[in-house]
Amino acid sequence: MPIYEYQCRKCEKIFERFQRMGEGGESLVCPYCGEERPEKMISSFSSSKGSESTSSCGPSSSKFT
Repeated sequence: MPIYEYQCRKCEKIFERFQRMGEGGESLVCPYCGEERPEKMISSFSSSKGSESTSSCGPSSSKFT
């Protein structure tokens, strides 16, 4: 199940929810202030390796023997 991020329109706090794909947030309420219908955020992908990581799909150098 994917994790979706929401931001409360009233208190502006961000929280996460596990939801099935295609399931809307119409019935959600902010866990901090109780405001209904928080705004769904667009999340960016994050990697624990950082920007200098190499791909595991092939060799890391151009030298072949």
